Amino acid sequence: MDKYTAVVLAAGAGSRMHSKTKKQYLMLKGKPVLYYSLAAFEKHPGIGEIILVCGEEDISWCRQEIVVKFAFQKIKKIIPGGRERYHSVYEGLKAAGSCDWVLIHDGARPVLDQEILDRVLAALPRYRACVAAVPVKDTIKRGDSRGFVTETLPREELWTIQTPQAFSYREILDAYEKLMEQKETQVKITDDAMVAEYIHGTKVKLIEGSYKNIKITTPEDMELAAVYLREI
Repeated sequence: MDKYTAVVLAAGAGSRMHSKTKKQYLMLKGKPVLYYSLAAFEKHPGIGEIILVCGEEDISWCRQEIVVKFAFQKIKKIIPGGRERYHSVYEGLKAAGSCDWVLIHDGARPVLDQEILDRVLAALPRYRACVAAVPVKDTIKRGDSRGFVTETLPREELWTIQTPQAFSYREILDAYEKLMEQKETQVKITDDAMVAEYIHGTKVKLIEGSYKNIKITTPEDMELAAVYLREI
């Protein structure tokens, strides 16, 4: 039987929250933000193991205040992240070891429902590279350095990309290994699908996510997430 591992990223600083506490550790409905995404993977029967990637200085806190306190059973490793997000992903992938498929998720996305995971896991063996995503609702315009519109983009072709992003473990690990061998890249890496696209030319399948699957970035997002969590 194929093994599915989740790599959950919690190494970011979250400077836009204007808080001394990192956003993934802020209290949301009585629990740390990070708890909720971990709990979603813990609950799903298809996920066999969770790798938690956090700041090196936070490992002990995560172990005691999240893993032990909430009795998580699937979190097998807590490891330190790297300088940038993609460095942290690479560390998580190396720690994942012998799995067949890997799901990479931002720990600051607490409203991850089981239906999204169902859809991603169902599509993954067929497409080998999948990302949760939703169609954009607003008109998107490209602007120049002076703040003038240069182009209106076709909304029907545009998607907001979320996590989890899921891949064949061997293929995404190979892509990250090749990325790390490069001293410079021609593109700024902002998500894992970009690594697969840039290194291997992978065609990534868009999987229906949820407009509630928001990333905590600003204080207003905490209020919205609290409302959404009551609905899942």
